[in-house]
Amino acid sequence: MHRVYLDNNATSPLLPGVFEAMRPYFLEKFGNASSIHQQGQQARAAVEQARERIAELVNCRPAEIVFTSGGTEGDNLALFGLVKPGDHVITSAVEHHAVLNACKRLEEMGCEVTYLPVDGRAQVDPEDVRRAICPATKLISIIFANNETGVLQNVKEIGKIAAEADVYFHTDAVQAAGKVPIDVKEIRCDLLSLTAHKMHGPQGAGALYVRKGTLLQPMFYGGRHERSRRAGTENLPGIVGLGKAAEIAQQGFMDGSVERMASLRDRLEKTIVETLDQVNVNSGGAPRVPNTTNIVFDCLEGEAMVIALDLKGLSVSTGAACSSGAIEPSHVLTAMGLSPERARGSIRFSLGKQNTEDDIQFALQLVPEVVTRLRELSPVYKKPVSARA
Repeated sequence: MHRVYLDNNATSPLLPGVFEAMRPYFLEKFGNASSIHQQGQQARAAVEQARERIAELVNCRPAEIVFTSGGTEGDNLALFGLVKPGDHVITSAVEHHAVLNACKRLEEMGCEVTYLPVDGRAQVDPEDVRRAICPATKLISIIFANNETGVLQNVKEIGKIAAEADVYFHTDAVQAAGKVPIDVKEIRCDLLSLTAHKMHGPQGAGALYVRKGTLLQPMFYGGRHERSRRAGTENLPGIVGLGKAAEIAQQGFMDGSVERMASLRDRLEKTIVETLDQVNVNSGGAPRVPNTTNIVFDCLEGEAMVIALDLKGLSVSTGAACSSGAIEPSHVLTAMGLSPERARGSIRFSLGKQNTEDDIQFALQLVPEVVTRLRELSPVYKKPVSARA
């Protein structure tokens, strides 16, 4: 069966160039980067080259990059590494669960957490951030790009507010890295987390930017890896893959591939809206990453649509991969004002560098067919008058 994958926000396929860069470090160049012999020196050189590439991607010093196992660890290290009982944290209602559940644990530890609301486009008002700051505020953590809707927050303005208040600012850039340019100096953030597998690198490798002078309490205790910020032998092939993915992502901002992806996304979105009735783009008017659209199909259950499309060869999602199978509707969509029914009827389409015009055409053939068939089975769907004529 011909298959098309449009769930790249869950994970993206490894690009051939990334795999080729990683291959030698599984076999010939397998050393431990802490060893002083030749194999160790080769490994250390590869780790530091990857560190430089990631630093270039976010415009920081290589020494400010800490390698992690991915976005969840990066988010947790940022929060638990800074916040202590009695501190106050500001976050939003639309964060990834890596931040939300970490904040719940901080509350159990004796911290106070303010969860800021969002508007109908799922955006945080920076002035709400300013108003929430109090003498005990230690950290502001606001997501850069939402994993479900692709919405970009005004992190530059939030970073300015945090700097003026002398409060640490962390942003979860897992879904932004490689899709939009990132400049930590312009954002004025103190910490920024990213991961490889959302930008065509390997699963299990990520990084946390830690601004010079920011003292983090490590979560792991062992050797002095990563300047004593993250103990444990480095995931050499993963780090090499992350570095190569960062290099390719940087090239994408100059070779037109990002614009091509946005064009494919816009065509998919526009055609679905024009072809079907009772559909709407969630956060369609907000600034978004170029690969993501989240569309609500009224009178449908999203899970049924995902299964029906999957059986015909199209992979999409109802939202966060970490929450698949959850009974509760998306916390992101309900926070922006959707009813539980409409939230459950929303589908996320997320493109990657591998997707082509033919892939989009395949999706545009399947989606109307599946929606029409499922709605015929729905007791609540009524065709518009014009459709009966």
